[in-house]
Amino acid sequence: MSDTETLVCVEHDAYGVGGAVSVTMNRPNAFNALSESMLDALDTELNRIAESDARVVVIAGAGRAFCAGHDLKEMRATPSLVYYRALFAQCSRMMMTIQRMPQPVIARVHGIATAAGCQLVAMCDLAVASDEARFAVSGVNLGLFCATPSVPLSRNVSRKAAFEMLVTGDFIDAHTACERGLVNRVASANELDDAVRVLAASIARKPREAVAAGKRLFYRQLETGIEAAYALAAETMACNMMDDSALEGTQAFIEKRPPRW
Repeated sequence: MSDTETLVCVEHDAYGVGGAVSVTMNRPNAFNALSESMLDALDTELNRIAESDARVVVIAGAGRAFCAGHDLKEMRATPSLVYYRALFAQCSRMMMTIQRMPQPVIARVHGIATAAGCQLVAMCDLAVASDEARFAVSGVNLGLFCATPSVPLSRNVSRKAAFEMLVTGDFIDAHTACERGLVNRVASANELDDAVRVLAASIARKPREAVAAGKRLFYRQLETGIEAAYALAAETMACNMMDDSALEGTQAFIEKRPPRW
């Protein structure tokens, strides 16, 4: 497997939701490990979707697992500092593509999400997990501290909870992940797609421009001080109010009718 179409399966109007696009990692026999080719395929497809009129994106995994992290066999085949720097930079670029694209991205998680697979869940804007899903940043068990996964993990869960996961490598179940803020919702395995559909449909019904501006602001303000955050937020809201969707939405509220977006 090397071509994007084989490694990553893309479906438009996914889950029966107009404007929803699903991106499914398709290395089931390798638990969807993030090989160099997989990282490239994901980045290519996500950048393509970012430029489209899609409203919401779902990242999923084929087979028995969501994602088992980096491809360790591939990593061990090239024991070079130059190679490892390039590999982790490539992975970081793909992760940042998720944050920078205008559409909200939902992780649909089943089976295991370990190491960089857990990182992928944490980088997605939202996550819905099967009650059978399990999560770990388990590199430390192999002598490799999950440094890059620690970045989004520590921005999703509390510091002590994140650090415990990082230094023990222990698994947590889906309900614990939800309690800690790593995932938004937990559903039974046979209701997972329905739960994803409900969340995706709720987002897809909202004005695309408002959601895109809100996502951009959300992450910018998180990384700045509170005064600067308020300045960014105020400017975003002022510009948003000039948008046709906001003008129509507020007028519809005043006239007590559904908005015509």
